[in-house]
Amino acid sequence: MSNTTDETAVEQTETGAVEEAPAAGTEEGSAATDRPTASVDLEQEGEIAADYLEELLDIVDLDGDIDMDVEGERAMVSLVGGNLDQLVGDEGKVLDALQELTRLAVLREAGHRSRLMLDIAGWRAAKRAALTEAGTRAAEQVKESGEPVSMDPMTPFERKIVHDAVAAAGLRSESEGEEPRRFVVVLPA
Repeated sequence: MSNTTDETAVEQTETGAVEEAPAAGTEEGSAATDRPTASVDLEQEGEIAADYLEELLDIVDLDGDIDMDVEGERAMVSLVGGNLDQLVGDEGKVLDALQELTRLAVLREAGHRSRLMLDIAGWRAAKRAALTEAGTRAAEQVKESGEPVSMDPMTPFERKIVHDAVAAAGLRSESEGEEPRRFVVVLPA
């Protein structure tokens, strides 16, 4: 009986789903579970996602343009133009669901899991900017007062952005609590 914990790394995605990927320095697993690292594979993910989303827009009779990009080790797909707010939903819930469906379309076509990020009408980009600013403000507050600051509950995607902003400000932060009420605590240096 082998211990697979040494052979795989577990990653929590922005939406809270847990993915396994080969850990650094290990042999890669089957093609059905490997994540691509080449930009060609990420571009292919973007093209598959764009085709899927184009069909979706046709079905719901909405106009919009599809932009594709590769950032780091992630394909980025954005729907822009038209009135796409209904595809974002309350607090991005519809957007999150569409992102997961799009990732499933990539899995079906490409045979591997995707870390693709979907944005609609700039909602996720605006959310990222607002969370970065909130994390920076909390870090400044901690620097001034010397006391920890607890923030409101957030999704894993939101907490990751805040943790990054706090680290960029030179402080550290931790997530506390249980889902769905898990929150970030910014700590003094």
